[in-house]
Amino acid sequence: MDIIVDTHIFLWSLSEPSRLTEQQRAELETPVNTIWLSSVSVTEIMIKSSLGKLSFDFDLLEAARASGYELLEYSAEDALPLKDLPFHHKDPFDRMIISQAMVRGYPVMSNDLQFSRYPCKLLPGD
Repeated sequence: MDIIVDTHIFLWSLSEPSRLTEQQRAELETPVNTIWLSSVSVTEIMIKSSLGKLSFDFDLLEAARASGYELLEYSAEDALPLKDLPFHHKDPFDRMIISQAMVRGYPVMSNDLQFSRYPCKLLPGD
């Protein structure tokens, strides 16, 4: 299965894996799953880092690849659903990940229950 991880899931998997549920860890560790880190999450992390809201002392892309993540580019096609996507969620990064998941048909792994209000498959933390 192809799975897009929300930004917090990616960060927790690197620095606080105990915050992930057993189900999340199992999905992340299942060899047949392809776990995608969206370029949207990389953008969000870099912006938050530049604003002083987040800090890390490692090469983000190297850490992602070493942890088995595949990098998923955000395309123009991925953005098209944003025009009609309701504003249940105001975070632009989350809205972009939702639209990308809708276009690609991939579920999103997130603990953010606002994702369930959109027509994308959600792999919650339970």
